[in-house]
Amino acid sequence: MYCRIKGSAWMAEDMHSILLGNPTVLLAVILGSTIIFILLIQPRHLLYSSPKADSMAARSFVLWLHGLGDSGPANEPIKTLFRSPEFRNTKWSFPSAPENPVTCNYGMGMPSWFDIHEIPVTADSPKAESDVLKAVQNVHAMIDKEVAAGTNPNNVFVCGFSQGGALTLASVLLYPKKLGGGAVFSGWVPFNSSIIEKFPEDAKKTPILWSHGMADKTVLFEAGQAGPPFLEQAGVTFEFKAYPGLGHSISNEELQFLESWIKTRLQSSS
Repeated sequence: MYCRIKGSAWMAEDMHSILLGNPTVLLAVILGSTIIFILLIQPRHLLYSSPKADSMAARSFVLWLHGLGDSGPANEPIKTLFRSPEFRNTKWSFPSAPENPVTCNYGMGMPSWFDIHEIPVTADSPKAESDVLKAVQNVHAMIDKEVAAGTNPNNVFVCGFSQGGALTLASVLLYPKKLGGGAVFSGWVPFNSSIIEKFPEDAKKTPILWSHGMADKTVLFEAGQAGPPFLEQAGVTFEFKAYPGLGHSISNEELQFLESWIKTRLQSSS
C-alpha cells in the first residue's frame, strides 16, 4: 500500500524494482522499503514566481495522508507537480503515521494510521471504527493548527492514498466546519453507515473527489464503488472517477485532475 512511481503512475507494487517516472519531472529510486526521490533540474522559467502573482494567490493548505507502511517524506515530491500560480501560497504537509500493530501484518508493527484486518480490502471488510476515530482526532488537530494560523477552512484540502484515503474521508466528514475538499485515492469507507448521524451539517458541505483504479488488487474496485452510495446517503456532494487498467497506484492523470479540482475551489485572498 505504498505510493510510488512506475512509468507515469504512483505505484504500490514490486517493492524491489527500480522505477523510473517521467524524466522531466522526477526519478524514483527504491532502496528496500524506502523511496528516495531525486528532483531533476527544471527549466528556470518553470521555477520563476513573480511577487505580484504570489500576493494574489490565496493562502491554502494541503494535507496529504500516505498509505499503510509508507511515510510522509516519501510522498513529498507530489507537491512538485502542482505548478499553477494558485499554489504558490500553498502550505503542504506530509505527516507520517505512527508505528502500530496491524492485524493483516500478523500483528507486527508498521507505519499505520489505524488497524486493517485484511488485504485485499473489499466492500465487506471488517471496520476498525474506534481506531479510525482516534486517527481522525490527530488529523483534526493538524487542520485546527493551520486554521488558527490564518488559513480559511475553505482553502484546506485533505488528500490521501489507500489507508490515507480512508482516513481522509473520515476526517473530512467528521470535521466541524466545511473544508475546501477531500480527495480519496484508492480508498474505502472505514466505518458503517450508522456513523452518518454523527456528521456535522457543515461537514456534509465539503465536496469529495474519489478516484479508484479498476485493476486495483489491494483495495478492490468494489470497495471504492461502495463510496458513492454511502456519500449519497449522507447527502455529500462528490465526484467519482474510475480509471481502467490502473492498479493500486496514483497516476499522473489523477494528480493533474486533482490540481484543477482544487484550483476551482480555492477562495480568493482578496
